[in-house]
Amino acid sequence: MAQQFPAGAKIAVAFSGGVDSAFAAHLLKRAGAEVFAVFMKNWEDDDTAAACHDKDDLLSAAAAAETLGLDLHVANFAAEYKERVFAPFLRALRAGRTPNPDVLCNSEIKFGAFRRYAKEAGAQFAATGHYARIEKSGGAPRLLKGEDSAKDQSYFLHRLSAAQLSDVIFPLGGWHKADVRAAARAAGLGNWSRKDSAGICFIGARRFAAFLQNYISPEPGGILTPEGARVGGHCGLPFYTIGQRRGLKIGGGGGPWFVAGQRRRDNGLLVARGGHPLLYSGRVKIKDARWISGAPPRANWVFSARLRHRQPPASCTLTRADEETAEIIFAEPQRAAAPGQYAVIYDGNVCLGGGEIAGEE
Repeated sequence: MAQQFPAGAKIAVAFSGGVDSAFAAHLLKRAGAEVFAVFMKNWEDDDTAAACHDKDDLLSAAAAAETLGLDLHVANFAAEYKERVFAPFLRALRAGRTPNPDVLCNSEIKFGAFRRYAKEAGAQFAATGHYARIEKSGGAPRLLKGEDSAKDQSYFLHRLSAAQLSDVIFPLGGWHKADVRAAARAAGLGNWSRKDSAGICFIGARRFAAFLQNYISPEPGGILTPEGARVGGHCGLPFYTIGQRRGLKIGGGGGPWFVAGQRRRDNGLLVARGGHPLLYSGRVKIKDARWISGAPPRANWVFSARLRHRQPPASCTLTRADEETAEIIFAEPQRAAAPGQYAVIYDGNVCLGGGEIAGEE
């Protein structure tokens, strides 16, 4: 393992029921750590689908813990999740933004509530199955991309501080997912082939629009072209994302339509064809920035940025960067810069931090 810790260190591992967290615990135990597992219950709802999903995850986590000979704690962070993740998520949607609750889940729950729980339980370190790396030599900790570029999760971790990273371990940072599955199978972990979780954390396998209608009343309106022509109808602006193609139910020649924006004054959903300028941004502003080192990057230096988790980093420069805001100018216009999502800044493999996209200038 690239990350070191004192022999016999007590480490709490966040157990999700998936192979990544289970194999991370296996690696730590093999390296001589005293490991215990923590299953986080972050969502409480009367929804049967949610309850079944949560139960399946817990059973898988319990089976993995038994295989590894670990004590399994069950920690309920549902109240913290509702207050610090879900409530801001709903507020952002109602304000016309496209939030990413998984980013807040990491900063507020996994490396907030869970990290505090681990310390109170006597752990010296907290560990997760994230595909990212931490470099702790030569000063303050730095967050690096995971070796597996297809699984790198540094985007979701960009709001962490150096202090949060100081006692955190990512055992899988140097691993590729295919190798994790193969090694987990060889180690006898029954969840080695379990499907990765997908979508928003608290929604699980449920349909996004149907779930949201429990909390946001639909307000139907028109789907409009950039020229103002009505080409269809929508069920409510919060149910759509910039760049979205599926679910629009509009056809016609000339290629597919994509969500390009909102016209809130008349509840209109703007759509455009794939190459339309409305879908591209040469610059974006970010707010509520978080810089891992505690200080903003130097303005006018060349960096790279992601506007979405799976987007390849795009060359950019920063102007007017300060502790809470920055402006990003891209070398090439970027598609689907959605207000409310996050722009994350990199210097090579090092994740510097980022902020919420405030809109295009």
